[in-house]
Order: sequence, then C-alpha cells, then structure tokens
Amino acid sequence: MYVVECVAKRIAGDIVWSNKPGVELRRWREIYGLSQVDIARLMGVSYSVVSDYERGKREPGRRFIRQFVKALLEYDEGRGWVVTRRVAVLLGYYVEGVIDMAEFLLPVSLEEILRLTHGILLTPFIDHRPIKGYTIVDSIRTIESIAANEFVKLMGATSDRVMVFTRITRGRSPLVAIRVAPVKPSVVVLHGIKKVDVIAIRIAVKEEIPLILAPHLPIEEIVVSLRNHTLSSKKPTIYSPEQIKTKINPT
Repeated sequence: MYVVECVAKRIAGDIVWSNKPGVELRRWREIYGLSQVDIARLMGVSYSVVSDYERGKREPGRRFIRQFVKALLEYDEGRGWVVTRRVAVLLGYYVEGVIDMAEFLLPVSLEEILRLTHGILLTPFIDHRPIKGYTIVDSIRTIESIAANEFVKLMGATSDRVMVFTRITRGRSPLVAIRVAPVKPSVVVLHGIKKVDVIAIRIAVKEEIPLILAPHLPIEEIVVSLRNHTLSSKKPTIYSPEQIKTKINPT
C-alpha cells in the first residue's frame, strides 16, 4: 500500500508541478498503456474531456487529478501492478520486505503504540523522540535483499517512527542492525515471538529506544491498527483485516 501511495503522489505531483499539466497527463496515461478512450471510460467522463485537458484547453483541478490517478492505479491493479511495480523500482520507492509504511498527521504517544499493537514494554520508559510514522518489515525478506546503505529507505519521510519487525526468532538481528545503522527509529516493536534475546533488550536500552514485544495480534491486525490510525487526509481510508490480507504478498 505504501508503494502505491508513493507512486500516486508522484503522478499527482508531476501534474500539479508542471507548467504544462496536460503534457504530464498524457505522459502518465501512456506509461500505463491507456488510450484517451480507455482512461475516459475508467474515469466515467467523455473522451472530449480528457482530450481538452491534455491539449491544455482546461486546467485540471484536485478532483480531476485524483480521479485520473485512481483510474490508472485501479486499472494496473487488475493486471497485477505490472506498471506500478516497475515505476516504484525506478523511483526507488520499492524495498523488498516492507509490508507497510505510512506517516501520522500528528505525533503518536508510546502509550498509543502499545495499545494499537497490544504490546508489552520491555525497556524502562525511555524519553523517546516523537513518533511520526511507522514501518512494518518482514525481517527475513529484508535481510536477504537490502544493502547496508539502503537501510535509510525503511525510515520513510522521517526516522521519528516506530519500526515493527515480524518473522523474527529472538529479536537480536533487528536490534544489531539498528545499532550500526546511521539513522535509528524512535521505537521498535518485535512481533510474533514470546521470548526476546537479552542482548536485544540491552541494545535498545543503550540506544535509548523503547522496545515493545507484540506476541498476540496477527501482523495483518497490526497493519490494520496502524494503517487506520494514519491521517493522510481528514477522512482516512478505513481498512479491514480482509483487505489488508489481499494487499500483503506472502511471496
């Protein structure tokens, strides 16, 4: 989901920022392999409307741009995200193993993270940095694929975030990676295990990073809790666990 949002914002940004938005509309339409007739049908408008916007006879507003981007992405979703995945890789948005990533409109407290994850605080109550976003990571897939200099990509817009690690054994590896990383998260959550390596706890204390154990909820439910808590707009999209499961690719 975070990849799709990144691509959507890039498309919308290119259109808004351009001195010739019609040119960008045509460029992105062609990148996704759609004709003017195709995109008009998907958007529920007439062919002449799309043509007028692309030729600069009309200036696209927020509603039209949002409708246009949504049509491109929904069309590509039906094809298995063929184009969106390629665009995300080229723009550096895609990181193997990241299940979800988003930013909060307002900083979130440690108590709220504990509530959302049904977590248990393993460290003393550390005076941590603000929590402004989250990243949920499939640890095995990430460790197998990410380069050392790519760790910063897990931080999204800011490192003031909670990082949730799933598919772990005792939690030492994620904390060791954070220990040597140039940037560090505000909070770490270890998901799906019942016992945590004492070294992981020691590292968290030394780095002054609150460490939370979340052994109870399935990862899909944690995604739901955090995703529904993000406020990218005043009326955020509310996801169900079933929708989340369709978004997470287990392979």
